[in-house]
Amino acid sequence: MKKWLLVALMLLLCTDVSLARQAPAHKKMPPKHSAKVAEAKKQAKAPEAPWQAYIVMEPTSGRIIEGENIHAKRPPASVTKLMVAFIVMEKLARGELKLTDTITVSKEASKIGGSQVYLKEGEQFSLEELMKALMIASANDAAYAIAEHVSGSPQAFVTIMNETAKRLGMNDTEFQSVHGLPPGEGQKEDRTSCYDLALLARTLLGYPKLLEWTSMKDGEFRNGQFRLHNHNKLLTRMADVDGLKTGFYRAAGFNVVATAKRGELRCIVVVMGSPSAKMRDDFAAEKFKRYFADYTAVVLVRKGEQVQQEAVLEDGKYRKVKGVAAADFSYPTLKSRKDNLKRVVVLPPSIKGEVREGQKLGELVFRLDNETVGKVDIVSPMYVPKANLFTRLIRKIGLNL
Repeated sequence: MKKWLLVALMLLLCTDVSLARQAPAHKKMPPKHSAKVAEAKKQAKAPEAPWQAYIVMEPTSGRIIEGENIHAKRPPASVTKLMVAFIVMEKLARGELKLTDTITVSKEASKIGGSQVYLKEGEQFSLEELMKALMIASANDAAYAIAEHVSGSPQAFVTIMNETAKRLGMNDTEFQSVHGLPPGEGQKEDRTSCYDLALLARTLLGYPKLLEWTSMKDGEFRNGQFRLHNHNKLLTRMADVDGLKTGFYRAAGFNVVATAKRGELRCIVVVMGSPSAKMRDDFAAEKFKRYFADYTAVVLVRKGEQVQQEAVLEDGKYRKVKGVAAADFSYPTLKSRKDNLKRVVVLPPSIKGEVREGQKLGELVFRLDNETVGKVDIVSPMYVPKANLFTRLIRKIGLNL
């Protein structure tokens, strides 16, 4: 019996040794290799950032709601055309240009590539037709033709672009082209920042005609022979979006300067350097949704609204008059802070002489937590002539006439 137990024990030991020899040995990785593998896994898991820089701005006050790398200088690509648009709109407002002006396409303009409406040398279009092509379809050839018409050459127009940028406080900006195409050999690229583009967008909001174009999802060109399609797909995703411009080339990434309005509330979102159009648009849309959820526009006065505090007229036929607000004023603020908004009537002790209709009597001052956030003139709703000499003399001796 003991012999059998001994034999069984020996067989078990041999089996364990054999299995141990067959099993592959576990090799320990060198420390450096192990670190590289860990880093590779980490990078593989890390999601790609949807932007290189962005900003959210409230345009009424110019407040920055949030942002990252807002002054980082980056290529705007076709967003460059917003400066072309601003210069044109400003000249239209001053009467230096008309939308009916005829522009003849040059040989150079007809050779510009990228997004285009395929202008041909010698073709003629109105300025309005080319502005639609510029703002809806981001036509590079239209940008070139407009620049030549306004300044004689694209180079001269670029000089105006940079002068205008300085005037608007766009200190991170230097333009090299009128269209934003990638630079050729030996050329420099356009450079700007989210902050500067938000400043430009804020100024452009003063031109309803421009928003009319940028809010169009599509349009017609060359008497309906060519369809214009807007590259800003946020227009189809959000009913509140009405502009402004997208831009892309490989080194620039996907850029957008977008604006949306809901009721009295408006917002500007600029996103630069996104790896894809979808990521850019998803990010911008989320910023709009959050802004409209968190903020409200408090209407503090309407144009023509009567101010209850009376202005004292020292020499007027009437001793007092109630002024009216010269303009509307609403202020966007966090919903949680709207009750902190106050309005203060500021009037002088008295006003001498006659009072003309529309003459400034004082001011409505609007404050949020003791900080002045806006002002509106209080004006006279009517003409008040001077009282006669006898009445004025009686008043000087203290009688109330």
